[in-house]
Amino acid sequence: MEDDTQMKLVPGSAGYVLEDVPHFTDYLPDLPSYPNPLQDNPAYSVVKQYFVNSDDTVTQKIVVHKDSPRGVHFRRAGPRQRVYFESDEAHACIVTCGGLCPGLNTVIREIVCGLYYMYGVRKVLGIDGGYRGFYAKNTVTLTPKVVNDIHKRGGTILGTSRGGHDTSKIVDSIQDRGINQVYIIGGDGTQKGAAVIFEEIRRRGLKVAVAGIPKTIDNDIPVIDKSFGFDTAVEEAQRAINAAHVEGESIENGIGLVKLMGRYSGFIAMYATLASRDVDCCLIPESPFYLEGSGGLYEYIEKRLKENGHMVIVIAEGAGQDLLSESLQSMGQQDASGNKLLQDVGLWISHRIKEHFAKKKMPINLKYIDPTYMIRAIPSIASDNVYCTLLAHSTVHGAMAGYTGFTVGPVNGRHAYIPFNRINEKQNKVVITDRMWARLLSSTNQPSFLNPKDIAEAKKEKQPATGLLAGENCTDRKPLTEDNPCMS
Repeated sequence: MEDDTQMKLVPGSAGYVLEDVPHFTDYLPDLPSYPNPLQDNPAYSVVKQYFVNSDDTVTQKIVVHKDSPRGVHFRRAGPRQRVYFESDEAHACIVTCGGLCPGLNTVIREIVCGLYYMYGVRKVLGIDGGYRGFYAKNTVTLTPKVVNDIHKRGGTILGTSRGGHDTSKIVDSIQDRGINQVYIIGGDGTQKGAAVIFEEIRRRGLKVAVAGIPKTIDNDIPVIDKSFGFDTAVEEAQRAINAAHVEGESIENGIGLVKLMGRYSGFIAMYATLASRDVDCCLIPESPFYLEGSGGLYEYIEKRLKENGHMVIVIAEGAGQDLLSESLQSMGQQDASGNKLLQDVGLWISHRIKEHFAKKKMPINLKYIDPTYMIRAIPSIASDNVYCTLLAHSTVHGAMAGYTGFTVGPVNGRHAYIPFNRINEKQNKVVITDRMWARLLSSTNQPSFLNPKDIAEAKKEKQPATGLLAGENCTDRKPLTEDNPCMS
């Protein structure tokens, strides 16, 4: 599944670059446009400025020096004065792909209600069961009445699946059904699939808008501030950590071990640890650790138990995979979405800890808690519900305005339309040489588990732009990434 999307760059003065998203008029130059019906919408009558200025863009970097170039910008999301669909012409569909995540139903609901109440669109279909639902399953008619209370439920009413991407069959189905707006909710693999669908639609010269809404509970999609469902996951993880703490402190040498989501990125584990303040050790994929010897995990556990009599360990599912690779039977295997299959590191490390202290004749009581699927399946909390609404409405505004081949998300607090290329090029990861990870280490008092050589190599990979500490004087509230070493 190759993504051949060409980057659409618009240069400006003083080093300004707009990484723009495709528009219908790029390949269908004679399309008619129509006045945006929002100008007659009573709900918007009190708004001073109905529409986003066509020149409005959002900067990727907000911390700059006086001589810095203006840098990369993205097109600001929001309603435009002219739209490229009449209300009775628009025929939308929504599909959810990949794993579950809090907020999926809220996004579905707000796309349907946004199309219906803001633009008068009455024809909206739900694609059942992910990408393969385009050609293998029935559709579901979606109306505001159908989706009215689905935001109160976890999961997705449309069903989901991994894999099943057959570009030709999917686009044939879109064409046969007369669909002209496709809303695709999913993670990086899903968005790569959306990019390929867009390319095929453009190759066929179809007037079909393809819009992505990025979904990953791990918060590992780059460029955007954070992904929906992340706040809910961190909040729910607190319950598991609290249970582990209660179990640990209620018995002599009690250890509560909690495994959280985080295949490649440890954001949930890091933020849940910082929020809890009950965690003694946090292990994430980005920070290698070792078990035995001086400065190892076993030594730290023994020290902590002797000091406090109990401890709590949080481990992300992708942490420590190198340590158990020899016994990993599924090494090199992937799921239908292309994700590497991982062994249960929580179960493995709990057995290793028990074996180690049994050999030392030091009694411990370890309780292992895996809340992964409980967290994925719950409804989103209030802040995520608001965020999902903004994502859905921004996406609808973009598709109605004729933009296509884009995904949407907040960049430094402002929603923007982002080319598929940018969110598919790499993953967002915790930078262990930045201050957010240092805050965690100071909170848990755990060792870094890094040797001096590892630290030197990590610092080489990402040097601060000035002699100040990385992130000094930052004012943005974007979660920590390689592109954003700041945390207010």
